[in-house]
Amino acid sequence: MNDVLEILLGLALGAIIMYWVFSYIRSRSRRELTQHQSTVILEKIRSVCKLITVEGDFAEIYRYENTRSRFMSMISSKKRALIVIKAKAQIGYDLKKLFMHADNEKKKIILENFPAPEVLTIEPELEFYDIKNGIFNAFTPDDLTSLNKEARKHILEKIPESGLMETANKEALEAVLLIEKIVETIGWTLDYSALEFNKKQLKNKND
Repeated sequence: MNDVLEILLGLALGAIIMYWVFSYIRSRSRRELTQHQSTVILEKIRSVCKLITVEGDFAEIYRYENTRSRFMSMISSKKRALIVIKAKAQIGYDLKKLFMHADNEKKKIILENFPAPEVLTIEPELEFYDIKNGIFNAFTPDDLTSLNKEARKHILEKIPESGLMETANKEALEAVLLIEKIVETIGWTLDYSALEFNKKQLKNKND
């Protein structure tokens, strides 16, 4: 009788130990999977990098003049040109600047801060008209490089008054909703309650 009791106790104890080991392995596996998922989703969001929300086309007339002096400034030579600058400016968000972290237990990505819109690219095209070279001051290939830089700077100065930044700000919620869709692809949720958005925008989103 005692032998049978010992066997039963041994089997029960073995079953308990096996159940505990199995539960431990399973919980550890789930924890590692959850941590892996959060890492994947965070990297997936960052991999988007730069999100363009607004594009603007510019057409500006730019007068270029350059004077070079020789012989102790006794003789000067001027070159000039009329330049039409056509440029496309792209405004959006650098998603590497997002402040966010993962809540592995609740399977939630918490977005704490969203970056301000910025100029991502400016692509200028120059068309030259009324080109006049000086006697010893002619246009060179280096001038084209220099003028491209000046054109980009000229367009950059025009962007604040164009309203593109304000439009990009209004598109911020759409950018957040795109991130939300990315998060939902692996069954997680995005918490962006810490962000401040226009109440009307949030109402339209919830509807």
